[in-house]
Amino acid sequence: MSASDLLSLIYFILSLVIVVTIHEFSHAWMAQKLGDPTAKIAGRLTLNPVAHLDLVGTIMLFLLHIGWGKPVPVNPHYFKNPKRDEALTALAGPVSSLILAFLLTLPIKYLALVMPQPLFDFLSTLLDTALVLFIFNMLPFPPLDGSKIVGIFIPKRFQHFYRNYLQNGMIYFVIFLLFDEFVLAQTFNFSILQYVIGTVFTFLKTILFLGT
Repeated sequence: MSASDLLSLIYFILSLVIVVTIHEFSHAWMAQKLGDPTAKIAGRLTLNPVAHLDLVGTIMLFLLHIGWGKPVPVNPHYFKNPKRDEALTALAGPVSSLILAFLLTLPIKYLALVMPQPLFDFLSTLLDTALVLFIFNMLPFPPLDGSKIVGIFIPKRFQHFYRNYLQNGMIYFVIFLLFDEFVLAQTFNFSILQYVIGTVFTFLKTILFLGT
């Protein structure tokens, strides 16, 4: 591995730690604001990255360069409007990544000529990581936040099936990730996940830089 590759890897890992930590903290913060102290009691209302590491998500990170943090514990019984507030708590994580990406766009766009190259490279990696994890976490599959956000649109008569989906869907999603990466990508040089994320990523990044 060259020095340049090693530096890129370091930037990537640091970016993931930062984005995932802010993401999970945002879940805990929103739950607390909506009346649920469960995450705070569990020690998750913190910007300490160690509190948010997830074993499976970390393994997926090194296998596929896509991962997730430890799910923040939420008790909907504390919420005034459980269906809405649970969705808002889930949405807080991805939104924090999108806000971070927007804020990073400003120095990257307007200070690129005066900032040191290593700082520019790191901020660019951090921006890209924030956008990718925003898109990834909005996918409607457990354990991702998108699976909880769509709950607000599920009719009451289907709530039982939806809860079963949340409890059992993670294993199927992990199988899909492995199949997509090690079968489709290796055999047909095509990845469904990379295509979806890449398309939305390009669109969002264009909008961010055009809008600032």
